[in-house]
Amino acid sequence: MTETARLHSQGGESAGPAQVGRGVRLPRLERRAQLLAAAQQVFAANGYHAAAMDDIAEQAGVSKPVLYQHFPGKLDLYIALLESHVDHLVSRVQDALSSTTDNKQRVQNAVGAFFDFVNGDVGAFRMVFESDLRGEPAVQAAVDRATSASVDAITETITADAGLDEEKARLLAVGLVGMSQVSARFWLAHHSSMSREEAVALTSTLAWRGIGGGFPLQQQG
Repeated sequence: MTETARLHSQGGESAGPAQVGRGVRLPRLERRAQLLAAAQQVFAANGYHAAAMDDIAEQAGVSKPVLYQHFPGKLDLYIALLESHVDHLVSRVQDALSSTTDNKQRVQNAVGAFFDFVNGDVGAFRMVFESDLRGEPAVQAAVDRATSASVDAITETITADAGLDEEKARLLAVGLVGMSQVSARFWLAHHSSMSREEAVALTSTLAWRGIGGGFPLQQQG
């Protein structure tokens, strides 16, 4: 299991990181994933500025020296966690595109990847899309990569399958990514009674067919 997958599998269990007690030696990658999972919980509960390395070490059940062996400072830890979330999102999009050769289904899967990311771990999506540290160049670069790497994956697929040149394909990819991000965040923020499946279907229909084809003018009385 990759570090990113391990982190996200642990993220929903509030007691997870602390279950490994002090003095228990773990392989380096497992310890790193454990520390990232603990940091996610502390950052989500307290925000970046109020979070302390002491709190993260306590949540992980390790000493501060062990934490500092892996991450020199709080910002380094935050950036590593942010990068892991970006990797997870981009992997979702890439998997959505490679899971089928049916382009209509690819669009729906790509839209669904954003809805699943937003709905799966609120702390993760807020770090990626609503970080309050965008003034930090490394944070901004990671946030930008969430969009640019997703756009790259979709552009490659459109170019290969639709015969469009890269500039046109990239514009369409940017539109799909933007639509998916904003729609997913709106759906989550408004606690809509609409199911995830219905929301994804509506958004992907708009993306696939356009307003005119997907939602024809209804005849009035």
